[in-house]
Amino acid sequence: MASVNKVIIMGNLTRDVELKNLPTGSPVAEFGVAMNEKYKDKETVVFIDVTVWGSLAENCAKYISKGSLVFIEGKITMDSWEDKTTGKKRTKLKITGLNVQFLGGNKDQGSEEVPF
Repeated sequence: MASVNKVIIMGNLTRDVELKNLPTGSPVAEFGVAMNEKYKDKETVVFIDVTVWGSLAENCAKYISKGSLVFIEGKITMDSWEDKTTGKKRTKLKITGLNVQFLGGNKDQGSEEVPF
């Protein structure tokens, strides 16, 4: 059976990018994105965690921060772990970003284009 796993979102960072290096030396960055939707008099907000890898992770840490507007293409992934307090298995959907476009300029220099 064929399947497709592709997601596209646009929203604002809810927190600064957290950049880490794995023991192998591979950079990985995590951040949250909020997407607002208005319908008549109601507004809803959806929050999603995003993970990016490699040079994309390093560029995200360098050029975007809390409040930055981003456009992300990626895939849905599932994290699972055992809760240390209860011992129960927990899961969480998140996005692995494959392409991130910085729409609000970089965090240090206004709205200049980001060099890639």
